[in-house]
Amino acid sequence: MPRASTHSLRETVVPLVLLAGDTALTFAGLAFGWWLRYASPLARLGIDVPDATFRRYLPLLLVGVALLVGAFAQFGLYDSRLLLRRYLSLNAILKGAAFWLVAYLGVSLVLKFDPPISRLFVIEAFVCVIVLLAAWRQLAYAVLTHSALLGRLRRRAVLLGWNDDARALAQEVARDPAHPFVLVGVVTVRGDTSAFAAARPDRPPELGSAGELGAILARESPDLLIATRLDLPREEIRRIVETCEQAYVEWKIVPGAFDIFLSGLRLQTIGRVPVLGVEELAINRLFNRGLKRVLDLSGAVVGLVLSLPVGLVLAALIKRESPGGAVLFRQTRVGAGHRPFTLWKLRSMAPDADAADAAQQSTARDDPRLLRIGAFMRRWNLDELPQFWNILRGDMSLVGPRPERPYHVDQLAGTIPHYLPRHLVKPGLTGWAQVNGLRGDSDLTLRVQHDIFYIENWSLWLDAQIILLTFVRWRHPSAY
Repeated sequence: MPRASTHSLRETVVPLVLLAGDTALTFAGLAFGWWLRYASPLARLGIDVPDATFRRYLPLLLVGVALLVGAFAQFGLYDSRLLLRRYLSLNAILKGAAFWLVAYLGVSLVLKFDPPISRLFVIEAFVCVIVLLAAWRQLAYAVLTHSALLGRLRRRAVLLGWNDDARALAQEVARDPAHPFVLVGVVTVRGDTSAFAAARPDRPPELGSAGELGAILARESPDLLIATRLDLPREEIRRIVETCEQAYVEWKIVPGAFDIFLSGLRLQTIGRVPVLGVEELAINRLFNRGLKRVLDLSGAVVGLVLSLPVGLVLAALIKRESPGGAVLFRQTRVGAGHRPFTLWKLRSMAPDADAADAAQQSTARDDPRLLRIGAFMRRWNLDELPQFWNILRGDMSLVGPRPERPYHVDQLAGTIPHYLPRHLVKPGLTGWAQVNGLRGDSDLTLRVQHDIFYIENWSLWLDAQIILLTFVRWRHPSAY
């Protein structure tokens, strides 16, 4: 199974199925709580509430479902790392339901609902939701761990180095047949030979040496590499990290071997073994991706409608100045997950300009290939208007790192540190680097640093801020 398909199953498909099941059973739990409170033989235990029919209570039940599912998401229930963590998932359900219990009762005291919310109903619904979700999640766990899905949901891990920490980690993973991680093997470094040879027969397979890391990652397609030894020359560590970045493999470190400082690390555990690594990015969480996509779709539709008259005028002017070429210009760019896509622009150059454009990172100032209307469009970024269509298709986002051509990506990945992680997210029509003036022939290293800052610090507020700044700084001297 291709790695992209497995990643999509683990990060999107299964969490969405669980979300749908949670939503349905949450509603069922609240509805059953209503029945216990108002229609069952137990109804006489509470104070009589006139006109508390199911139809009148339905809006309150739907609000309760939204609050509960939101609380579950806030406590990380839909984090892909919890798919095979039965007890951690139950813990998130309990925390979310407890938060809902307090919040719902508090809201009912402040806002006067009609009909009023019965506290007995809230408590009964709380119990029903927990019981139903616990049963549903147990069933889902049994299906996921006793079917072919298990192999596609487990994250493939490679160990770098062999020592006591590596041995403990291997034993922890081997102890649970449904562990979220599966160890593919060990990449040995200098000094491992004797210790690794003595570890038979319970050691993971040897995949090769650190010098062969690139070929190993290409062959084994792991999701992450866990370093248990960092007592290596700094240049070799840098090379290993860059090799992981180029293969889109996560890099994590066992703290026992951690002897350098890296900002942004968070501690998590694999069983009893603590592991340091870069925490899951907020921009990649399921709910945040959904919110960002809603913003993108809304912005793309509004952008297409509002830009259509401007685009038609510009198209006529392009055709008038340069009748020999098409109005629209398309070009292959690299998007999220390093997948190529076709980017659309209003043509701003002579029809054959792209033949001499392959080696250039950006258009030069006063480029003779530019049309007169093209220079005007680039100055005001009007040539980018067709990219609202790319956003609508899902190739791009309103906000993100600007996409580059495959040739330039290959060149820049070898010269600029940490360049490739820009492709962890969708490219954008505008971005943090662009609103800070890093466009055209500006410093590429600084531009990449701004892109990484955006990815690490994403929030809807940051997106809104960048969109606002894009309009404020619509025309910038570096645009040509």
